[in-house]
Amino acid sequence: MSSAPEPPTFKQEPPKEKDFRNPGLRGVRTTTLFRAINPELFIKPNKPVMAFGLISLSLCVAYIGYLHATQENKKELCEAIDSEGHSYMRRKSSKWD
Repeated sequence: MSSAPEPPTFKQEPPKEKDFRNPGLRGVRTTTLFRAINPELFIKPNKPVMAFGLISLSLCVAYIGYLHATQENKKELCEAIDSEGHSYMRRKSSKWD
């Protein structure tokens, strides 16, 4: 049996420091249009701005929910006047009920 020649051994070089400096798509060559349309892929996240935006958005949603809840409560009550002329608050009822 003949022995096959051994393949040359390749030395694996450790990853270079510059490879870790640009994670994600920041190191990829792209067009200016792609960068303008997708800036979130190339900009480093800013934690304070992200926290401010999250709190602001949460407060806006909570305020809209509060307005919706108070509007629902106002819809069910109406001022009614009895036969003697006294006004009182009562629940709205449909003419079809």
